[in-house]
Amino acid sequence: MSFHSAAWSKDPQDTLRVGPDFDLSAVDPDSTPGFNGGKKAGRAELAAVSEDLSDLQERLFAAGTAGSTDSVLLVLQAMDTAGKGGIVRHVVGAVDPQGVQLASFKKPTPEELSHDFLWRIRKEVPAPGKIGVFDRSHYEDVLIGRVRSLAPAEEIERRYGAIVDFERELVDSGTRVIKVMLQISPETQKERLTERLNRPDKYWKFNPSDIDERAFWPAYQDAYQRALLRTSTADAPWFVVPANNKWYARVAVQHLLVDALSGINPQWPAATYDVEAEKLRLAASTV
Repeated sequence: MSFHSAAWSKDPQDTLRVGPDFDLSAVDPDSTPGFNGGKKAGRAELAAVSEDLSDLQERLFAAGTAGSTDSVLLVLQAMDTAGKGGIVRHVVGAVDPQGVQLASFKKPTPEELSHDFLWRIRKEVPAPGKIGVFDRSHYEDVLIGRVRSLAPAEEIERRYGAIVDFERELVDSGTRVIKVMLQISPETQKERLTERLNRPDKYWKFNPSDIDERAFWPAYQDAYQRALLRTSTADAPWFVVPANNKWYARVAVQHLLVDALSGINPQWPAATYDVEAEKLRLAASTV
């Protein structure tokens, strides 16, 4: 079972998926592949499909309370300002928060550094019935880890294989893994950083190190290219979403999420009690 919408001429599952010949440099961050219409149509689609997403999430959560092992993990990776927070607010934010498990991975603590890089990640995988969201993830360890030489080259190479094995474990245990890279242009990033510096209500989002990291843009693109090709698998594929248009990134990720949940097709749990008998007891109650 998959999700279909007339707003799309081509399924994002096909147009955005990373295949063996994928070339990140060929992705146009301004493009809106497969979507029929512009910003207005995108906003309408986001609102309309939110109802489907909410229903599927509630069914997933309910099934989890009855013993289902199904869950979903949405991995969000991107350069700064690409819109990860907007995805969390405007897409995932449409569902009941009790069914969401959000983790944001920052610079590792000394304790975390004393363990394997996946140690802190494993503690945050979504429980059955939950939609897990990683705002940054284990991929930081092969992205900034590579660009900033935070680990030896041979260790970076080992991590690619460890990530593939880890994600296979998740899939085998009932977790649907959706990995999304939001691709923006350096020009768009500069505009968004400028906006943060021009608006007092955005100051809190700005980090001076964001400007420093811009000098490494080509190195990050190379690191992403390598990571995407090395870790995009049939069970846990990568999707690269053009993200200069925030509205497009949101509807694309929404579609991928709804499609994954539709594939699970969670069902309402059957009653574990005599429904008719309980109706009679309730009707006879005097309070």
